[in-house]
Amino acid sequence: MRPRARSRYWRTLASAGCLLLLGCASTHTAPAPGPPAASSRVPSDGRPLHHTDAGAALRIPGLGPATQAQIGPETQQAFVVTGKAGSDTATAVLYTRKHPAGWQRTAGPWRARNAVLGWTGAHRSGDLRTPIGVFRIGDAGGLLPNPGTRLPYDQDEEFDEPGVGYYGESLAGSFDHVVAIDYNRRSGVSPLDKVRPLGLEKGGGVWIHVDHGGPTKGCIALPRPQMSQLLRHLDPQQRPVIAMGPAAELRR
Repeated sequence: MRPRARSRYWRTLASAGCLLLLGCASTHTAPAPGPPAASSRVPSDGRPLHHTDAGAALRIPGLGPATQAQIGPETQQAFVVTGKAGSDTATAVLYTRKHPAGWQRTAGPWRARNAVLGWTGAHRSGDLRTPIGVFRIGDAGGLLPNPGTRLPYDQDEEFDEPGVGYYGESLAGSFDHVVAIDYNRRSGVSPLDKVRPLGLEKGGGVWIHVDHGGPTKGCIALPRPQMSQLLRHLDPQQRPVIAMGPAAELRR
């Protein structure tokens, strides 16, 4: 990140208080303010979350006990993206934990896209599949200014994407707004960060970004209006996570 971008990013962080190396629609690849609460065991190296959620009054629809157990008691927002095992289309719903009622739908269902070859539980660089799991989502950015998110936001021209997708569709604007998914990345930094704690062979740069009219290489894509809505809904104080994968896997 260039010095001006880094300075702007950390100013945003203070005020809030994909594929390989840059992002998923090309051949490239935040934090909740402050460290996780004492009860949190969110790893900082981008591995899936592993928690026992004893505080939920109700389970999130579509999530089985094994998946639900990965969502910690400190998490109050969960973005669930699910579809069929070999499909590149999915459905996305945002849930918020409301005490004492439990989890309630906040937004969606929205149509979404995932990788061209579907999903995988063992993601590798260039495999054209979206990782399955529960991951933190807390760092945002994009080519355009902050649309109103409370997440730390890094506006930078490096989010520009001039290429074309699998159907020949333009990728321009895909990274106008993005949210980094903490798969094989450091939490609390710009989505442009290129450090891969699990190694380059495990891939990275898995984002939620603007739909360009075709499948992704590993990211999740939402139509532009829904992407903006998601950004405005997400609250770093609520420790948001994404649970994503085929419906059969998430029901485990």
